[in-house]
Amino acid sequence: MEARAAQQTQRPKERYYYGVGRRKTSVARVRLYPGSGRFVINNRPAEEYFGGRELYRVMIAEPLRLTNLLDQFEVRARVVGGGLSGQAGAVRHGIARALLRFNEELKPVLRRAGLLTRDPRVKERKKPGLKRARKAPQYTKR
Repeated sequence: MEARAAQQTQRPKERYYYGVGRRKTSVARVRLYPGSGRFVINNRPAEEYFGGRELYRVMIAEPLRLTNLLDQFEVRARVVGGGLSGQAGAVRHGIARALLRFNEELKPVLRRAGLLTRDPRVKERKKPGLKRARKAPQYTKR
């Protein structure tokens, strides 16, 4: 128990910028540290976390690329809920919000790109009498 407390006290108090991003049922807590441009998601490099899906890696880097800050921050994110697509969207949203804490003047650029708006699209609930949210059983006349 004491070893764990000692380990936490040894960690340097780095300054970071914080943002929470959401998409579908995913929630990402993002921290931006001054650094080299690495992306760490749930304690794994983004390349490993998203596998071979280049689209998601490009997607999460978009806010930093648009603001020309790609090589100035190290991104560390904790993501829960949803699938990979929703998680990538949540991380992107969280990075954009964290960038606002870093510099409020980036807001017009991020707003124009639609990165600050929480995407409200979620799965629609199943309705009674239907097979899915909108799919009705086949109609038979006789």
